[in-house]
Amino acid sequence: MILAPGWVWQGGPVRRALGAGLAAGVFFGLFVLVESGAWAAAVVVFLVLTPLHGVRVARRMSRVWPAGADLDPADRAAVVRATRSGTVPDPRLAPDVLRYAEALRLTAERDRIRQWVMVLVAVVSLALAGYDTTAGTARQALVSWLVVVLVVLDLVWWPRRRDRLMARVEGAEAAARAPERRGAPGG
Repeated sequence: MILAPGWVWQGGPVRRALGAGLAAGVFFGLFVLVESGAWAAAVVVFLVLTPLHGVRVARRMSRVWPAGADLDPADRAAVVRATRSGTVPDPRLAPDVLRYAEALRLTAERDRIRQWVMVLVAVVSLALAGYDTTAGTARQALVSWLVVVLVVLDLVWWPRRRDRLMARVEGAEAAARAPERRGAPGG
């Protein structure tokens, strides 16, 4: 949910599922293709992972921010963009910005727990990359080291990115709660 930009929210659950599912399906399908060299395996991964991941993400997004379903698509996307940028350009969206900000906050808190799991994944992926380098094929080693790079990026880059986003979310909350917003419709 934290990664989902405004355009993903603009559509309904099907568009959210496609937006998240296609990205995961293509990414992991390419991983399989590079590692195995088998187009059939890559297509199977794409065809299985795209709907499974897409539906999971769309359902999670709907559960975390159920009020988003009550907004028309353009307003829903505007709320997401405003909250993520730290501003509230449209006063009538202020209550929805507050609700979406709370959903992001809950998601970010859950994400911090996942961080410890990623440390374990980093240790295991590093060990596997070392093994694949000495005992595996060049393709296996390439993919294993690519996984190590992605895990390290997740451990180093993502927390800083998340914290910057949450600082902007706090700014959007402050703007939504500003005294001049109290007289706004719905506020």
